[in-house]
Amino acid sequence: MIGMGKVPAIRPPAFALLPYGLAVALVAAALGLTLLLQSVVSVAGYIFFYIAVVASAWFGGRWPGWIAVILSAVAVAYFFIEPARSFVITREAAPIFLEFAITSSVVGWFSSWRKEAESELQRRVDQRTTELREKNEHLLNEMAERKRAEDAYYEAQAELARLTRLSAMGALAASISHEVNQPLAAVVTNADACLMWLSSNPPNLDEARAALESVAREGTRASEVVRRVRAMFANAKPERTTLQMNDLIREVVVLLAALAQRSHVQIETALEPGLPATLGDHVQLQQVLVNLIQNGIEAMRDLSDRPRRLLIRSQTSDSGRILISVRDSGVGIQPKDEKRIFDAFFTTKAQGMGMGLSICNSIIESHGGKLWAAANADHGATFQFTLPAEPAAS
Repeated sequence: MIGMGKVPAIRPPAFALLPYGLAVALVAAALGLTLLLQSVVSVAGYIFFYIAVVASAWFGGRWPGWIAVILSAVAVAYFFIEPARSFVITREAAPIFLEFAITSSVVGWFSSWRKEAESELQRRVDQRTTELREKNEHLLNEMAERKRAEDAYYEAQAELARLTRLSAMGALAASISHEVNQPLAAVVTNADACLMWLSSNPPNLDEARAALESVAREGTRASEVVRRVRAMFANAKPERTTLQMNDLIREVVVLLAALAQRSHVQIETALEPGLPATLGDHVQLQQVLVNLIQNGIEAMRDLSDRPRRLLIRSQTSDSGRILISVRDSGVGIQPKDEKRIFDAFFTTKAQGMGMGLSICNSIIESHGGKLWAAANADHGATFQFTLPAEPAAS
């Protein structure tokens, strides 16, 4: 109908009177059973009235329970207290009637109280369950949101790491060209030698075959250099594989050899034989070593009173982890900067971004290791990081 809103639910009068009707019916049933069995049941037959009182109070509540108590007392007084069929209660029968009246009242009160207590307890349990369900849903939503934020953070960090590698490409260009030029020069030399041996009369096929094998070997070496450089600057997802840190250190030393030579820095290595393998991303760990070595070279750029030496050491720590250290003889670390050097955007370089060491720290931590730095007792600083060692194959 037009203009008619939502009508509030109204409790029907018949429904409200139903508990009282139930009390009357239960007392009537108790009376009928007691009268039917009174020939074989003594005063203990009042048990049916107790049952009627308990059931009325339990299902109907406090007031229907009291109605059942009153009706039961009236029925007992009229039908079962001498003189029967009369409401007159003699002095001899009074204790029996009072006992029944008091007992039925206590039983009815206890039944209604217990029902109310259980209903209140159930209400509180339902309320608490609802609250816990809402809090659990809220917590799950927060966890999902935090997971999305963490994924976005790691994606942004990976992209920033790639941009940092690209910014270092200019400094590595001379090293890359130097490393590629060597196998290419060997290819040309061996190709000329092969032509010479083939032009001989008679042709020296053994020497020509050896020269061609050398051409293939050096060509493969040049291809591997290009692949490694492309992998370092590619926007590829991290991939964990089994790595030998000694081999990775040797690769990076070759990669930065020209940069060290131009900066008049002598790179030395002290690599522990039989160093355990580790599980990690080749490009990311390569970036860590490149950043630490570059920082060491730059720290010695203006030295003139002592040799420019950079020592890279690998060893197994007392706890069984792989320990890598990069030690330079440069300007060192100021005490006030020791706790800040791994913070994002903190730098002591005029043209620095302040992200290199922060990214290195994040990479090492994501590999289950730890990166730290300390000033040397004499000159320079030492950067060290640990990595978990893979269990030896049985």
